[in-house]
Amino acid sequence: MGVLSDFLLQNDAYQTFLIDLDSESCEYLSKQYPQLGERLINGDFLELDFKSVFKGQLAVIGNFPYNISSQILFKILDNREIVPEMVGMFQKEVAERCTAKAGSKEYGILSVFVQAYYDVQYLFTVKAGVFNPPPKVLSAVIRLTRKENQNLQCDEKLFWKVVKAGFNQRRKTLRNALSALLPKDKMTEEAVLELRAERLTVEDFVKLTNYVSERLAS
Repeated sequence: MGVLSDFLLQNDAYQTFLIDLDSESCEYLSKQYPQLGERLINGDFLELDFKSVFKGQLAVIGNFPYNISSQILFKILDNREIVPEMVGMFQKEVAERCTAKAGSKEYGILSVFVQAYYDVQYLFTVKAGVFNPPPKVLSAVIRLTRKENQNLQCDEKLFWKVVKAGFNQRRKTLRNALSALLPKDKMTEEAVLELRAERLTVEDFVKLTNYVSERLAS
């Protein structure tokens, strides 16, 4: 109903685009904000070609559908070169996964990828009572601010493969979890290989990726 959009549209320092998949919502918004014109997009955010629609850098702001919240974050990661900032409300568990530190049970694939490219702030928790009707879950608002240095100092495609392989079998040690990427006969007696993926920081995963790359080339 434009509750958040109302605030964004009050500031003329930037252009605001509204994106919604629901046709009835867009019909309402077009009447509510006729000045938007083509800046009201009736479409699927996940399918949107950012580079053809937006010129230059953009911030992504929203109260996002919880059932696709992880997909929204990966969409932002895929377009990180033009998205310096994201502020959004998610289900509390997703927000905690984004901000989780190595060694915690919430820490996983999403934590590593988001923190590799963005500084993450957990801003505040939103209680169920502020919604009508109240949901059965808590919500939270987080902010992602893109890091100045986007170079991970490793083969980034391999980095993504290493992280996914490690967490896809998170109960196994990395020696076993990474065996599909690096045959065990190419692994040396590195201490990190005896750990589980959840123990490694982003920097550790970068070092591990370089190790895998070197062993594959040997």
